[in-house]
Amino acid sequence: QVQLVESGGGLVQAGDSLRLSCTVSGGLIISKYAMSWFRQAPGKEREFVAGLSLKTARTYYANSVTGRATISRDNAKNMVYLQMNILKPDDTAVYYCAASMTGSTATAADYNYWGQGTQVTVSS
Repeated sequence: QVQLVESGGGLVQAGDSLRLSCTVSGGLIISKYAMSWFRQAPGKEREFVAGLSLKTARTYYANSVTGRATISRDNAKNMVYLQMNILKPDDTAVYYCAASMTGSTATAADYNYWGQGTQVTVSS
């Protein structure tokens, strides 16, 4: 059974940094999928944050986090990471790791596997 498990969330202050981790198991090999992070704030739709493309692992980011976020992966550990710097209260959300067989996409509906999420709360 494929599992994506996020960790690393928490309560931080504005300006702080966090590194989120996504541990993938159950036969899904991350190098064969496009891997991304999404987030969902209370009362809002789930939105794309950062992604790694399927074939080249090219990175791409939402405008709201460009320059503050870095997505990376460790194929040997089958893990994906999201480094977030200079956190803002608007970054408060549940952050989800997701895997897609489609390719480079920022559309949540294109993702086949999802984790349960990790809460990030940024206080001002």
